[in-house]
Amino acid sequence: MQARIKAMEGQAVTSARFYLWREYLELCKPRVVALMVFTSLVGMFLATPDFVPVEALVFGTIGIGFMAGTAAAINHLVDQRIDGLMRRTMGRPLPTGRVDPISALIFVLALGGIGLAILAVLVNQLTALLTLLSLVGYSGVYTLYLKRATPQNIVIGGAAGAMPPVLGWTAVTGQIDPHALLLFLIIFAWTPPHFWALAIHRRNEYARAGVPMLPVTHGVAFTRLQILLYTLILVVVSVLPFVTRMSGWLYLGGTLILNAGFLYHAIALWLRDDAKLPMKTFGYSIVYLMALFAFLLLDHYLLI
Repeated sequence: MQARIKAMEGQAVTSARFYLWREYLELCKPRVVALMVFTSLVGMFLATPDFVPVEALVFGTIGIGFMAGTAAAINHLVDQRIDGLMRRTMGRPLPTGRVDPISALIFVLALGGIGLAILAVLVNQLTALLTLLSLVGYSGVYTLYLKRATPQNIVIGGAAGAMPPVLGWTAVTGQIDPHALLLFLIIFAWTPPHFWALAIHRRNEYARAGVPMLPVTHGVAFTRLQILLYTLILVVVSVLPFVTRMSGWLYLGGTLILNAGFLYHAIALWLRDDAKLPMKTFGYSIVYLMALFAFLLLDHYLLI
């Protein structure tokens, strides 16, 4: 009987430990980090006509992923009060108490320290420096200040989120290239229509939390117009890789199709007061970015 009780207790401890790891994984926002790592990988492959060196591919991906997860966890720490007020985020580990702030802070320091060390020692110092600056920009400038200070928070703060392909590029070459900056510009232009679509859907929660998102401060109609205008900017920016001969016809064809879809969603959102359209636009924007970078990669190797 005692052996059975001990076995059950052991199973309970094992289950609790596994569950705790899931909580820390959630702190890293794995879906967001996966998209960032994917764009950084594309940056790596576009940086060379050959296959990416194994060291840069493995250690660059791990280091950039760890640092992106660190930035996400810092966001959880800083925004735990706001997260507790919003239905979308109130179930996160910190607002619910499943992870305490001290443990989360230790996790942040450990994950960030390991990630930065990997980049500095096993990749190159430029990538480590740029990644650190990106983390400070997102966690410090955006999360601590801009998010609560201005409705243009996502526009200005979007620079940090647009850095992964540049980091991937520098991980391979050790230098910043103008073509890498084009990849940065694409994500920078993509971020406002992507995030403002979500903000329209969650505007009441942002208002309750005291976050001055654009639909809260300037209204939904104004935000819809801004989404359309930034989508038009994105359409122009997204064809620059073809114009500069960084990419070829395969990329151009795929991008034009993707742009047509984004414009359709943006125009529909601007013209119609449909509660479902903001999240449809948000969902399409994620597919758009993943597919666009996939076309960049296919074009690079199929038509080089």
